[in-house]
Amino acid sequence: MIQLNKGTDRGHADHGWLESWHSFSFADYYDPKKMGVASLRVINDDRIAAQGGFPTHPHRDMEIVTYVLSGALAHRDSMGNGSIIQAGDVQKMSAGTGIRHSEFNPSQDTPVHLLQIWIQPNQSGITPSYAQKSYTRQDKKGRLCLIASPDADGDTILLQQDARLYAAILTAEDRIEHPLPANRIIYLHVATGELTANQLTLTAGDAIILQDEAMLTLSTPSEAEILLFELNPRIS
Repeated sequence: MIQLNKGTDRGHADHGWLESWHSFSFADYYDPKKMGVASLRVINDDRIAAQGGFPTHPHRDMEIVTYVLSGALAHRDSMGNGSIIQAGDVQKMSAGTGIRHSEFNPSQDTPVHLLQIWIQPNQSGITPSYAQKSYTRQDKKGRLCLIASPDADGDTILLQQDARLYAAILTAEDRIEHPLPANRIIYLHVATGELTANQLTLTAGDAIILQDEAMLTLSTPSEAEILLFELNPRIS
């Protein structure tokens, strides 16, 4: 089974300093048919203007992953972390019992483009934690690069959930054939560019949900960057 979710059908908010597209119900956007997939609850496609950002605000009991596509994002939190997240960087906060943080674009003239992802953890009330890793273009070029996992496989970012997150960059010379594990839900999100996935043509913002499929075949006529989530259909 393959289900197509068009990017043009996402929720949309334009606050001037922030333009955001919501793959699932979020804030003022509500669609009872789009409440997430398994433990995946939020994918917000955000563009933050120069000097714009989110003031300090709280989170709890959520795995929050930030994936920067272009530009840079400054982060500060109540755990004492302060960092600049660059394109190619992946940041994760396990909010657990509660954190407060701020995010803003430190540039004077360049917007930042990022995906913010929320994954429901497998237990509540854990001690908050923070992680950040860099993955180069070459790490992701022409292959699905594992960037987060429940057991920190290959020194990836640790997720407090039975979920694996992969990233890939494809050019016209690349073709990925990825066998799909049984009894899992696959959520594929196109971050940039145009992609052919199992003969479906997708553009930036589009996503597909795959279940009970044996193989995923990916190619592009130009260039595309994608995220792939491998999810347990039974939320633990």
